[in-house]
Amino acid sequence: MTLEKQYYSEHPKFHVALDSIIFGFDEGELKLLIHKRRFEPAKGQWSLFGGFLKADESLEDASNRILRELTGLDKIYMEELQTYGAIGRDPAERVISVAYFALIPAHKYSATFSQQYGATWVGIKEMPPLIMDHDVMVEKALIRLQKMASSQPIGFKLLPREFTIPKLQSLYEAIYQSKLDKRNFRKKIISMDVLIKLEEKDKIHSRTGAFLYRFDKRTDEKLVEGGYNFTISRV
Repeated sequence: MTLEKQYYSEHPKFHVALDSIIFGFDEGELKLLIHKRRFEPAKGQWSLFGGFLKADESLEDASNRILRELTGLDKIYMEELQTYGAIGRDPAERVISVAYFALIPAHKYSATFSQQYGATWVGIKEMPPLIMDHDVMVEKALIRLQKMASSQPIGFKLLPREFTIPKLQSLYEAIYQSKLDKRNFRKKIISMDVLIKLEEKDKIHSRTGAFLYRFDKRTDEKLVEGGYNFTISRV
């Protein structure tokens, strides 16, 4: 055995897991995709979705694989959140977990891809206790999402391509977990010049109908120079 291999062999080996905090927006609520764990430890308890890192893949590739197997979606927004490595966090083995949070547009999500895993959408406010340190991961991810929503147009990744301003406001209220002033919201979002107004109206939710808008993709380039400040007065 070479000195290099001997050096590595003298150190303990750990499991590396990936846990996914998967957010979606539906019916005016920010929701989380969870399931009941099907194996020990903590069998039958609510859990985030995750899996172990394979020898031939990077952390990002592994996280994308888990999301793709669960949702059938590629190229969704995903960001590394934090690494969790407290001793005893997993009672079965020494496991280091790298947490990622993802944003999935509800209109693209198909339950058929995740029925085999027992996937369930739950509202953030009705979330049951989760196993191990998964509650901490979700809390951290929500704080990160709220901070990012005030400085980046990240919220639009949870909406369909066309939407109304009331729908957009309900999204940001769901992210911030707080009511926003309707007049200030409309005034702020229009003044930011990040939307393209369409000729069509959504007449499903009101008699007169509300104009549909689309996010201006050129905004991402413009915001590199000018920044993005989306702080709104709350009720």
